[in-house]
Amino acid sequence: MSNLGNPSAFASTYRLGTRVVKRIGYGAMQLAGPGVFGPPKDRAAAVALLREAVNMGVNHIDTSDFYGPHITNQIIHEALHPYSDELTIVTKVGARRGEDASWLFAQSAAELTQQVHDNLRNLGLDRLDVVNLRSMLDVHEPKEGSLEPQVIALAELQHQGLIRHIGLSNVTAKQIDDARRICDIVCVQNQYNVAHRDDDALIDQLAREGVAYVPFFPLGGFSPLQSDALLAVATEIRATPMQVALAWLLQRSPNVLLIPGTSSIAHLHQNLAAASVALSEETLEVLNKIGTTSSGKADAY
Repeated sequence: MSNLGNPSAFASTYRLGTRVVKRIGYGAMQLAGPGVFGPPKDRAAAVALLREAVNMGVNHIDTSDFYGPHITNQIIHEALHPYSDELTIVTKVGARRGEDASWLFAQSAAELTQQVHDNLRNLGLDRLDVVNLRSMLDVHEPKEGSLEPQVIALAELQHQGLIRHIGLSNVTAKQIDDARRICDIVCVQNQYNVAHRDDDALIDQLAREGVAYVPFFPLGGFSPLQSDALLAVATEIRATPMQVALAWLLQRSPNVLLIPGTSSIAHLHQNLAAASVALSEETLEVLNKIGTTSSGKADAY
């Protein structure tokens, strides 16, 4: 059963393995250059943004060493190391970047091990809080297929003490179940937002089991959300459309953790302010009509 409109779903924190994080974090993908490749135009501004995020109370940062590659993690290290004990850094493995900025499959045990060590080195850590395995069976959406060898490889690195917790990204419910026969899975990171709703049932299942769900592209990704209904609601309650989209996710279920990304401190402040936007039952009904699953289309694109 969905938690939409349930006041108890509007808690400010949630457990991520043994960590407790605020439900709005920060996704570091936009700290790299265009196309998530190469350096940012203004590295000092990227450093300043990260420091402001932490000063504003963010204690959950999502990153990957294939952002840049390497650059985003190096900027995080420059800005925030030595890290606060309250800060949880989550990273991803499973891909690499070609010299032409292409996204390439990199999921052998040797490649995953190298990626974990790259993350450790560039972040300046002895152990990674959470490592998400990013399935690359289909780059754009979850696709059935075995991830057992990859999960086993990460579980071995966990046994060695290099990883505290393991999560999954871009995966199906069956892949999650299969992985949990090998090790604990503390979070799932799939595409989900007010307009892209394929994981509705999965979110509710994970909520019952106490597993965090972290939607990537919570604001639509490279094609930002566009919806007349979203704009109308935002105008009525005097918020931005993106704040409404984030607030909808927060009220969707208590296990949803947000990682909106931005390269702008002003947008960072706006994103964090979404935590104070409460949506009425009537407003939620309007927004729910935007949503789509694989069996239908939304009005949002």
